[in-house]
Amino acid sequence: MRIELVEGDITEQQVDVVVNAANSSLLGGGGVDGAIHRRGGPEILTECRALRAGHYGKGLKTGEAVATTAGRLPARWVVHTVGPVWSGDEDRSALLAACHRNCLHVAADLGAHTVAFPAISTGIYRWPVESAAEIALEAVLSTLSTGSCSVELVRFVLFGTAAYDVFREQADALGVGGDSV
Repeated sequence: MRIELVEGDITEQQVDVVVNAANSSLLGGGGVDGAIHRRGGPEILTECRALRAGHYGKGLKTGEAVATTAGRLPARWVVHTVGPVWSGDEDRSALLAACHRNCLHVAADLGAHTVAFPAISTGIYRWPVESAAEIALEAVLSTLSTGSCSVELVRFVLFGTAAYDVFREQADALGVGGDSV
């Protein structure tokens, strides 16, 4: 198993699965969600609407994950997850960790070997990047180390140098040397 950190655009990643930091409606939005829907094209929205018409009629719950086609993205699938909104009064760390674990399990169920994650919840949901990086990396490391997940490569695709540097510092603190483990 390997973990990579790169600064870049998640919509350009040639991996099996791109993770979408979605909103609960699954119908697109801003940030990563909007970029994935725009670049992936109408096929993603069509499948998301079908999910909403079926099992996810009330939307996707925070921490859960579900897959659709990747449409025109270079990936094979998009795994959508809803990250928690940051709260200074309530510890929602378990929900953020669940996003990462559940995405990896959905990816493994699809037969995926490579997954690209954004920095979930750090945009409009205002989760502090330092905390999000630690939670994300620990959740991925613990999930991959169980051996129950067929994913071989997890790539964190970080928008901007500041986010990359924070993830790099957290990876170093957790003993994830270089750009892989």
